[in-house]
Amino acid sequence: MTSISRLAAFVLLAAIAFATLSPIQMRPHLGDANLERALAYALFGLALAFGFRARLVQAMLFVCTVAGGLELLQAIDPGRHARLQDALVKAAAGLMGIAVGRIVLAIAGRAARPQSRQPRSSSKPEGLGLASD
Repeated sequence: MTSISRLAAFVLLAAIAFATLSPIQMRPHLGDANLERALAYALFGLALAFGFRARLVQAMLFVCTVAGGLELLQAIDPGRHARLQDALVKAAAGLMGIAVGRIVLAIAGRAARPQSRQPRSSSKPEGLGLASD
């Protein structure tokens, strides 16, 4: 699962970079631009959370760096525009994707752990000083 998640994160990064840096006519349009950005980065963050479980801080920094860096690269394309608001939407969605991934992993980890057996309590009250104790 880790290898698949890492591959998915790489593919999503490539798709996000293409959509962010390609001419506006080549960018896929599925709906509202902010919704598209948020969904793409949330999936990217989710894939990072599953693929790099032990690297939470690095995944968070990476998703924020990618969001800011790709947005800055739009400034050199005359047909595109770099906006702080767009970078913040992307980074926030990526961080939310990581958070959802961590929650899913925590729930799955708890479900996978064997339940510890508690000794059954007897129906007799203890410490009454009866001969059968």
